[in-house]
Amino acid sequence: MRKALIAALAVCLGLLLALAGPAAAANSCGQMKSWLKAGGGSQSGLEVTDTETGEVVCAEGAEKMLPLASNTKLFTTAAALSKLGPSSTIPTKVMTDGTVDARGVLHGSLYLQGGGDPTLGTPAFYNSYLAGLGTNIFALVPQLKRAGITRVTGRLYGDDTIFDRKRGVADSGYATSIYIGPLSGLDFNSGFAGNSSASHFSSDPAKLATSVLARSMRRSGIKVSSTVALGKTPADAKPVAVVRSPSITEIVDTTDVYSDNFFAEMLEKLLGARFGGAGTTAAGTRVVEEYARTMGSDIQQMDGSGLTRSNLASAQDVVNLLMGVQKSPIGEEFIQDLALSGKEGTTAGRMKGTAAYGRCRLKTGTLTGVSNLSGYCFNTSGKVMAFSTLMASVGSTETAHYYQDKIAGAVAGY
Repeated sequence: MRKALIAALAVCLGLLLALAGPAAAANSCGQMKSWLKAGGGSQSGLEVTDTETGEVVCAEGAEKMLPLASNTKLFTTAAALSKLGPSSTIPTKVMTDGTVDARGVLHGSLYLQGGGDPTLGTPAFYNSYLAGLGTNIFALVPQLKRAGITRVTGRLYGDDTIFDRKRGVADSGYATSIYIGPLSGLDFNSGFAGNSSASHFSSDPAKLATSVLARSMRRSGIKVSSTVALGKTPADAKPVAVVRSPSITEIVDTTDVYSDNFFAEMLEKLLGARFGGAGTTAAGTRVVEEYARTMGSDIQQMDGSGLTRSNLASAQDVVNLLMGVQKSPIGEEFIQDLALSGKEGTTAGRMKGTAAYGRCRLKTGTLTGVSNLSGYCFNTSGKVMAFSTLMASVGSTETAHYYQDKIAGAVAGY
């Protein structure tokens, strides 16, 4: 009798626990929906999905096409990692159409050929502005000396033709934006004019880079004209020096963790140049949109960073992208290149006191009236959750962040 009673009690307890699970989940979803509305108003979307099972555990307005703001970078950087390769680098070369004689005289010209590297610059600049992430333009000079060059009869040209010369994106009418430096196939110090400071933008990054290299050459004893110009590298030119960028995954990490708009737009044009037939923002967006479709997602993309308000997708699209990328060969790099919740980049100081603190990899997004938060949470239960919160009718960004943090905490607590 006693054994039968114990068995019956065990069955009842099991039933209660089974019922409690869905009930608790439903309650949590209800809370998230209310927080979504409180933080973002009626024009908002939410989706939360268990990445292992594919179960959508909570959704509200998940199919609404909404402004992505900097959540656009999730699409840009995923495509960059996948198509360029996490460990690949971007070359900047010095090419020549001439020959060097026994006295070290180069009979011909040199061409500083940009490859679309967003990190090219001086150590003084990138050590202070980009925490040491950069490509040292001065490292080209010792290579020129090792090639035996002591004098150049021609000129030093800057070749920025891998990209078009539109300096901005749609939000600035394709002129230089007030938010990001001018875009160029031969960019320099993130588009800023100074060699060691970020005070104002350059009018022509390619000419500035070429002038800086020419001065460095002269200081090292290589005689070259002080007059530089822009020009396309001849097809039969040969390389005499090259520097390479940090790896694409390092560039993507800075792009996503700190929401670097300049890096994102340079990556977008590079995708266009390498895979879209032209080094333009428009060509890059086509490459990214096609990549998103292979991940089971969709985006209406206008630029690489999210500065333009007409970058649109739904919360469902964002989650589909996150889940598709997680299962792809670049999944681990992509996840690690997002900001660690509460501790890094644009999420620093947020989510304290919630289950999400230090347990999620996230991307923020902000425009006037728009505040977004999307990413992955790695729960103590062992679950990996992908979620997207898109708030498009925000009255207060501070309020939106408060409720987004609560939603992230609930996601991390599933």
